[in-house]
Amino acid sequence: MLSTYRYPKFETRRPPELAEGRSGHYPVVIVGAGPVGLAAAIDLANQGRSVLLLDNDDTVSIGSRGVCYAKRTLEILDRIGCGDEFVDKGVSWNVGRTFFREEEVFNFNLCPEPDHHRPGMINLQQYYFEEYLVKRAASLPGIELRWKNEVIGVTPEGDGVSLRVETPDGAYTITTDWLIVADGARSPIRRMLGLDVEGKVFTDRFLIADVVMKADYPTERWFWFNPPFHPNQSVLLHRQADNVWRIDFQLGWDADPEEEKKPENVLPRIRAMLGDDREFELEWVSVYTFQCRRMREFRAGRVLFVGDAAHQVSPFGARGANSGIQDTDNLVWKLGLVMDGAAPERLLDTYSEERVFAADENIMNSTRSTDFITPKSAVSKTFRNAVLGLARDHAFARALVNSGRLSVPSFLTESRLNTPDVDAFAGNMLPGAPLDDAPIEAADGVRWLLGALGNRFQLLYYTADAAALDGAGVAALKALETLPVPVEAVVVAERGEAPGGLRTVCDAKGRVRERYDLRPGTVYLIRPDQHVAARWRAFDRAQVAAALARATCNPLPA
Repeated sequence: MLSTYRYPKFETRRPPELAEGRSGHYPVVIVGAGPVGLAAAIDLANQGRSVLLLDNDDTVSIGSRGVCYAKRTLEILDRIGCGDEFVDKGVSWNVGRTFFREEEVFNFNLCPEPDHHRPGMINLQQYYFEEYLVKRAASLPGIELRWKNEVIGVTPEGDGVSLRVETPDGAYTITTDWLIVADGARSPIRRMLGLDVEGKVFTDRFLIADVVMKADYPTERWFWFNPPFHPNQSVLLHRQADNVWRIDFQLGWDADPEEEKKPENVLPRIRAMLGDDREFELEWVSVYTFQCRRMREFRAGRVLFVGDAAHQVSPFGARGANSGIQDTDNLVWKLGLVMDGAAPERLLDTYSEERVFAADENIMNSTRSTDFITPKSAVSKTFRNAVLGLARDHAFARALVNSGRLSVPSFLTESRLNTPDVDAFAGNMLPGAPLDDAPIEAADGVRWLLGALGNRFQLLYYTADAAALDGAGVAALKALETLPVPVEAVVVAERGEAPGGLRTVCDAKGRVRERYDLRPGTVYLIRPDQHVAARWRAFDRAQVAAALARATCNPLPA
């Protein structure tokens, strides 16, 4: 039991397969109602699809577990319709500070430029994160949530998958066209299918201590190397909701996990850090080890792996749940097109390709962070300490400090879904890039660019005066809706409203023009997951049609 949170107990119902003595069929089944599985279910339901979500428990995660949720994750939550509640409850922050012994040697700002809707990070206990997603899922008619339903057997069968499910009332069998596996790092389904993960397990242990206290520390990430209150080790401090503070103590591989979790061993560590005068209550304690590894491929026929079931990283950098939710962001629109017959199944191979690339990027950064934080040899430790000693006064050393390269979205610049540039552009919004946000004004009240984009293919068309668009231009943009995969035109303008019912957004501060290097006539083709698919300096329907075909793995038009 926690003093700051009451765990919900979700209602379990007798499945109709047991009540009626039959097997059932479902278009999509998701296994695992953690953050990643829930996000996938919500995204699919927003498309109007029916989803069955199975979980072997009847509550949310025990303990705070995942804490940091990055700007891109918040933007995905906005896209699926539920971001505000998370930001309102969470602790927003942008600044991180790194200390060596007692001196600050390095700091960073996750959002150094103005005019972004969401902060670089929020801190929010995972149980809140899951609770809010469950609430959102329960509000959508297409999702059926079954608690205390544990998958005990998986059998691929041609164009589908058969599942055997155990419940308190007995076992039943169902089939599905598509199975999304979000059942965690130990993934029973992955083992049932004889699939494995490859990578590295790190020989170190960390103690998580969540404490309730009132403190006027800034809402920043603080990381210490070799502090006087925990010599020769590292410590991380984060503020969460409800005045709960997360403290991570490095223990070393020889530490006994069960002994270290005992209050008589935890409390002295906390008092040494906070001082004897600081009042606090111990809320939750855990000891963890970590690993950086992944499956070779995230697709096995009609079975699609997401989140920790597909890849695991160390916690330094907050790349676990954040990358898992980006998995679903990448997968769901592709699966929807395949299910509708608007794209071939090979489009789903690009889910694996793009997210394997992202996983490798995360694993590389997490491994480098872990090696810096927990050096495994005397030489490595000497180098690390020398870097920290020089970092306060020398920029070259600050660039080498690594207390966790924090989660950022992957730039999928090598994806075969991209159409390469043929025109010159400045800035970062190249094909494969996740979109930058910017303030806008729109007739429907949307105040941020990303709020106007996503969930379908869209074409941004930039002009100074939207009202000056002639009839031929309006007709050409509206005709994009007749392409094999419909594309919505969105006019970005300095002023005016486009005629003919075209959706228009006003670049209120010029940030869209600045961040996308826009000139009159510039167009961007945007994927449903808010990544750039292609861009040109002038609109050409044939070029758009070809880029759309490439982005959906369809044959290129003649």
